[in-house]
Amino acid sequence: MFQFIRNWLDSRIIQRSTVTPEEWADAYASLPLLKGLPDDEMRFLKNLAILFLDQKIFEGAHGLEVTRSMRLIIALQACLLLLKLDTRRYHGWVTVIVYPEGFAPKQVIRDEYGVEHHTQSTLAGQAWLRGPVILAWDETMNSGELDGDNVVIHEFAHKLDMRNGVANGFPTLPSGMDAKEWAAIFSAGFEDFQDRCARGNDIGIDCYAATSPAEFFAVLSEVFFEHPAILNKQYAAIYDQLRLYYRQDPLVRLG
Repeated sequence: MFQFIRNWLDSRIIQRSTVTPEEWADAYASLPLLKGLPDDEMRFLKNLAILFLDQKIFEGAHGLEVTRSMRLIIALQACLLLLKLDTRRYHGWVTVIVYPEGFAPKQVIRDEYGVEHHTQSTLAGQAWLRGPVILAWDETMNSGELDGDNVVIHEFAHKLDMRNGVANGFPTLPSGMDAKEWAAIFSAGFEDFQDRCARGNDIGIDCYAATSPAEFFAVLSEVFFEHPAILNKQYAAIYDQLRLYYRQDPLVRLG
């Protein structure tokens, strides 16, 4: 009964969308990331984005006006991750905050000896557990260009990771996936990648991924969607796990 009501409400929201065909076309044109999506998947992605825009509140920081064009670019990329997943995985939070450019929050980090260190560094994005996603527009506006660097995918991958608690590189897996296999493959890949970065071995994947298992999952999700050939070449087993997790194959889609 409740699912029927939800589906009916979703259909009404989609039908009442005021986004024009021209606005959709402009958003698609700015996102080569969506290249090769079949027509039925593109229509579904569009519907997901409409529902996302209805469910989330966008706030501009430092006087930034978040236009509908900006919201569409963010929503389409965020929803690409959900294309074959349970669409409720972004439930439980409502706000997307967009800064004009990189922001520098103050953070307190406790080291292994219990000493607190106050740090402040410039970020392009941030995702909070049960809280907002924060994005810098100067980085977001160039996301989706197939350069392997996508702050939207990165932060929303963290959100998927946080569905079962603090981000740790181990999101809730779809039915049929083997948790032990995921853990073994990602742990081995993470250790190998840390070693490569320590030795200065550039394999085309940002060494920020070596800082923690959570960042490893988020950065490799970026590479999976934008530079799948690199990930498949360097870590074929991880590519296969992400293919099974997202239920998509960008290597085939992007050619």
